[in-house]
Amino acid sequence: MPLDLAPATKGRGSGRRVALRLARRDIARHKGRSLLIILLIMLPVAGMTSAATLYQSSHRTPGELVRYELGNTQARLSVLPVPSAESLQDPLNDGIVASSSGRYDPDFQRTDPLEAIPAGYEVLPQRTLTLTTGVGEALVSLQGREVDALNPAFDGKYSLLAGRAPRDRSEVLASPGLMTRFHLAFGQEFTTSAGTFVPVGTVRDASVADSNSILYLQAGQPTDSLAPGPPTRQSVSYYLVGPEPFTWEQIRDANSKGIGVLSRSVVLGPPPPGERVVPGDRQDGNSSALVTVYATFGLVGALALLEVGLLAGAAFAVGAKRQVRELALLASSGADTSTIGAVVTAGGLWLGSLAVAAGAAVGLGAAAAVVHVVRTTGSVRLAGLHPDLLLTAVAMAMGLGACMLAALVPARQVSRQAVLGAIKSGRAPAPRGRRITVAGAVTLALAGGLLAAGRLVSGSTTDPDQRAEQLPVVATLLIAGAVAAVVALVMLTGWMIVRLTSRTHWLSLSLRMAARDSARNRGRSVPAVAAVLAAATLASAALVLSASQQAGLRDSHYWGALENQAYLPLAVDRPASDDGAGPPPAQVDAAVLSAAVSDAIGTVEGTHVLMAPQGLRTCTDGPVDLALPARTETANCIAYSLATPESNQCPRTPQGRMTDPGDWRCRGSLVGEQPSDRAILVGGADDIRAVLGQDPTAEALAVLDAGGMVVTNPVFVTGGKVLVQAQDVRTQVPPASGQASAHQTVRTDSLAAAVLEPVVPVPYYGVVSPETAARLEFHEEPAGLLVQLAAYPSEAEADAATAAAAAVYGLPGTPFQAEPGISRGSQWMTWSIVAVAALITFSAAGITTGLSLADARTGHATLAGVGAPPRLRKALAGAQALFTSGVGTTLGVLAGVVPAVLLVLATDMRSAVDVPWLHLLALVMAVPVTGAVLAWTFTPSGLPLSRRGLA
Repeated sequence: MPLDLAPATKGRGSGRRVALRLARRDIARHKGRSLLIILLIMLPVAGMTSAATLYQSSHRTPGELVRYELGNTQARLSVLPVPSAESLQDPLNDGIVASSSGRYDPDFQRTDPLEAIPAGYEVLPQRTLTLTTGVGEALVSLQGREVDALNPAFDGKYSLLAGRAPRDRSEVLASPGLMTRFHLAFGQEFTTSAGTFVPVGTVRDASVADSNSILYLQAGQPTDSLAPGPPTRQSVSYYLVGPEPFTWEQIRDANSKGIGVLSRSVVLGPPPPGERVVPGDRQDGNSSALVTVYATFGLVGALALLEVGLLAGAAFAVGAKRQVRELALLASSGADTSTIGAVVTAGGLWLGSLAVAAGAAVGLGAAAAVVHVVRTTGSVRLAGLHPDLLLTAVAMAMGLGACMLAALVPARQVSRQAVLGAIKSGRAPAPRGRRITVAGAVTLALAGGLLAAGRLVSGSTTDPDQRAEQLPVVATLLIAGAVAAVVALVMLTGWMIVRLTSRTHWLSLSLRMAARDSARNRGRSVPAVAAVLAAATLASAALVLSASQQAGLRDSHYWGALENQAYLPLAVDRPASDDGAGPPPAQVDAAVLSAAVSDAIGTVEGTHVLMAPQGLRTCTDGPVDLALPARTETANCIAYSLATPESNQCPRTPQGRMTDPGDWRCRGSLVGEQPSDRAILVGGADDIRAVLGQDPTAEALAVLDAGGMVVTNPVFVTGGKVLVQAQDVRTQVPPASGQASAHQTVRTDSLAAAVLEPVVPVPYYGVVSPETAARLEFHEEPAGLLVQLAAYPSEAEADAATAAAAAVYGLPGTPFQAEPGISRGSQWMTWSIVAVAALITFSAAGITTGLSLADARTGHATLAGVGAPPRLRKALAGAQALFTSGVGTTLGVLAGVVPAVLLVLATDMRSAVDVPWLHLLALVMAVPVTGAVLAWTFTPSGLPLSRRGLA
C-alpha cells in the first residue's frame, strides 16, 4: 500500500498541545529559571497597575466629592472671587472660575450668599476663623470652625473618631492634628484667642487631612471678650438641607452675583460643555497637562516593558540552549520546525500568562493596601480605591506580548538547528549577522525619522493652543521613536561588539579574553548587552524627565527671599482702640530684635537691616478723598515700581497664555507679580549682597554711585535706562497689557540702570543709593530685618523665634517664616532617582551576567583544565561583566536622553530642560565598575563537577 504523505487531520492542533505539555514539564523541571522569568514580567506589570490605580485613586469620583464636601446636604454657597457678572464657576469646584469674559467691572457688587438662599431650605452655616494660642511665649496660629459638625446632615463629611459630643459651651471638638501638636488630652483646658475650652472629642473632616490643627466650635461659642490676637472671620459657607436640588440655572444666576455653589445634583449630573461657558470667554486653562502626564508614563512604561522583555529574552536564550538536546530528539522523532519552536514559545505563553495575572493581582493588592493605609491615617491624598481597568488590561497585554517576544527569538534559533549537530554538541551555530545588522540599520533610521518627525511637529507652531492639540501625536511619535531606537541598537549590538573587540591586543589578558569571548559567543553576549542597554535607557530617561520636572518647579516657585532667609518687619500695627482709632505702629530696635532672634536660634549666620521708601501703612483705609495729596506729614499713599517697556512685554496669545515660557521677557524677578512696598531698596554693596546673593560688579557700583539703579531683571531696562514711577494707590485705572499695577502714576523718573540678576528671582526691583532716594523723595525708613539662617528651621525653632520676636514687639507679632526654597527637595529627589535607576541597571547587569556565566561554565571548565589559576577565571568573569555593562550602559544613556529631552521640549516643561550630566556620568561609571566587582567577588574559585559532553 502506498504511503500517505498528506498532513494528518488536526495535526497542527495536536502539535500545539504537545508543545504546551512539553513546555509545562520544562517549567516544572527548571523552577528557578521559570520563577526568575515570572518575576521579571510580573514586577513591571504590577508597578504599572499599581501606579495607574493610585493615579486614578487620587481623583475623587462624583459620589466621593459630594460625600466628602457636602455630606447629606444639597448644596454649599460661598463667596466666589469674580471680576464681573460675566463669570462662571467649574461645576465640580465652587472656588474656581472656569469661564469668564475677562472684563473687570469696577461697579460690580457681590451679594452676600445668605441673601441668595432660596426659600424651603434649612441653612447650616460654617464660619472659618483664624485663632491663636500660646506656645511658651509665642502665639501660633490654628484654624477654628463654627459649625455643627455632628449634625446628621454632615454624615460622610464629618465623623467622630474618639470621645463624645460637647454638652455645654465650654466643651469643643478638635482634629487629631491639633491634639497631637499641642499635646492635649480629653478634659484638658485649651486657651485660644477665642476663649478657653475643653476638648472632649476628635473629629475627622473627610475633605482635609487629620494633621491639620482645627478647633471645632459651636455656633456663637467664641467669646465676646477675646484674648490678644482676636479671631478673623475669613469666610462663611452655608450648607442647604432640603429635598429640592440646586440646579445649574440657579448656579449660573448665583455666579453672576459673586456666589459660588457646590450642588449635589450638578456634581452627579454635570451640564453639557456648551452650557459651561459665557459669551466672550477668555479661557486660560492647560488642556495639555493630562496628556503630558500620560506621555511621560507611556515613555517610561514602554521602556520598562522593553527592558524586562530583553531580560526575559536572555533567560529564555539560556533555557533554550539547555533544551537543545531534548528538542533535537523531538525533531528526530518526526516533529517539524514549527512544533520545535512552539515548545519554547509555549513556555513564554505559560510563564507570561502566570506573570501578568500575578502582576495585576499584586499591583491591585498593593494599591488597595496603600489606599487603606492612607485613608485610615486621615490623609486626603487618595480619595478611594479606583482600579483603572483599561490601563491594567493594557499593562497585562504589553507584559504578555513582551514575554512572548522574548521567547520567540530563541525559539526560532533552536528550531533551525541541525538535528545531528544538536545531538553531537548541544551548541547552536553562530547566527549570520549581516541580515540582522541591515535590519538594525533600517530600524535605527526609522527611529531617527520618528524622533525627528515628533520634534518637527512640536516645533511647527509657537501657539500654545495648537501645541496642546498636537501633543498626543507628538508624544506617540516620540515614544515610538524611543522604542524603535532601543530595538535598533539591540539588533546592531552584535555588529558593534565585533567592531569594539577587533583591536584588543593592548588590553590585559582578562579583558582581551572577555572581548574575544563576547565576539565569538554573540548568542550569549548580545542578550546581556541588550538587557543592560534597555535598563540604562529607562534609567537615563527617568533621570532627564525628573530633573526637568524639578527645574520646572524651580522656575515656577515664588521666592519670597533667598533660601533659608527670613524677613521680620521693624514696624507692626498695634490693635485698634475702643473708639476705633488706629494708634501709631510699634517701632522696634533692629539690634534688639536681631539679638533676640539670634539667641533663640543657633543657626543664624547674620542679620541685615533693609531700608526702603516710606511704606503704605499710614495710607487711609476709610473713604478716599482724592482732593487731598497722596503724601502728607502723617500719611503716605505713594507706591514705587518700575515700568515695563512695551517692547519687553511678555508675548501672550489672545487667550492670555504665554507664547513661550522660556522667553527672557517672561522670566525673572517681578514679572507678572504684584510688588510689595519694599520692592525698591535703598543701600549699597552690602544690601545688594544680602538680598540678591551676588557680589556687585564694578559696573553696578559705578552706576549706583552715579545716581542710577542696580536692577534685578533686564525686562525693565531699555536703552540702558529704567523708568521709576510713583503711583497713588487710592486710584484705580484700567491696567495696560501685561502690567500688574492699576493705579494712577503721579510721577516718573528715568534712571541709568545696571542689570545684576539675583541667584533666584527674589521680589525686588533693585537698589538705589541714599542720595538717589533723597532726590526721588522716597522718604526712606528702616523696613525690616533680614535674617540669614544656615539651615531651614524646624517647627520648634520657628516657634522659639516667633516667641523671641513677640517679646521684642510687645505684641503677638508675625510668625517667623523662612524661605524653604526647593533645592533641598529637588536634590534629594534627583539623587533618589539616580539610586533607583542604578538599582534597576545593577539588577539587569547582575541577572544577565549571571546568565552569561552560567552559559559560559563550559569555557571556564576548559580554562581550569588547561591549568588557568582561579584568579584568572575570576578576573575573566569581572572583565565580562565590565564589558557587558559598560557597552550596554553607554548605549542606553544615549538612547534614553535624546527622546526624553525631545519629550520635554514638546510639553509645557520645554522651558525647563535639564540634563543631569553629573548623575548620568555617575550611572555610566558606577554600573560597570560595580558589576565587575560583584562578578569577581561572587565567582567561585572552584568549579563543580559536571558530566562530560558527548563527543
